Amino acid sequence: MDELDRLFGLLVVALARETRVAVPFPAAEVYERLVPYRSNRSRLNVATHQDYEMAVLRLLAGERGYVQLEPESVRDAMQREIATINPDAAYFRSFPDAQVMVNGRAAERALKADRVYAPPSDADEEDLLDTTGENPIPAPGSPVRFRVGRPPDPLSENQCEYCGGVLPLNRDARFCPHCGQPREGDLKCPACGSAVDVGWAYCLSCGKPTGFE
Repeated sequence: MDELDRLFGLLVVALARETRVAVPFPAAEVYERLVPYRSNRSRLNVATHQDYEMAVLRLLAGERGYVQLEPESVRDAMQREIATINPDAAYFRSFPDAQVMVNGRAAERALKADRVYAPPSDADEEDLLDTTGENPIPAPGSPVRFRVGRPPDPLSENQCEYCGGVLPLNRDARFCPHCGQPREGDLKCPACGSAVDVGWAYCLSCGKPTGFE
C-alpha cells in the first residue's frame, strides 16, 4: 500500500461519514476539506507537501481506477501532466470544479475492515457512478451498498497531529519535540520566515539551517 492507496482510503472514510460515497463532488473538496494535508500527513505517510500533491494528482488522473474525473478533457490533461518528465504536482489545483466520481467496488473494499485492501480490477470500471441525473445512481447492474468500517481513533489533545507523538502536558508546546511540526500554522524557516517542511535540513529560500529535521 502506498500514499495513493492511503489517500483513497481516507477519502472514502470521510465521504462515508457524510453518506456521500455515491454522490459526485468537486475536486477541490479532496484537498481542501475531505483529506487536507495538514491533518492527514502522518496517516498518509508522506514526507513533504509535494508528495501529498503528487498523490492527489495521481488519484484525480484516474490511476488504479479509484475515481473518475469529469469532464474527460480535464482527466486527460492530468494524465498528460503526470506523463511528463517533471510533472507539476499542483496541476490539479487548476481544475477545482471538476467533478469526482468514486469507484463503487473500490470504495466498498476500502470500507471493509476485515478484508485486504486492494486496487480495483478492470471489471470494476463498470461500477463507476453515473452523474447524468440530479440524484446519481449506480451504473447498470446490482447497486453497491456501502458498509462503513470503524474510523481511525482520533488523536488526543496532547498528541501531535502529524506524527502522533505525545506532547508534554505541563509545557507550552508550540512545536512537536518529535517531528518539529508547529501546533498551529505552517512550518516556517526561523531565519527568513519562508515555508519549509519537516525533513528539510536547510531553507530553500535563504539556505540557512531549519532545525526541523
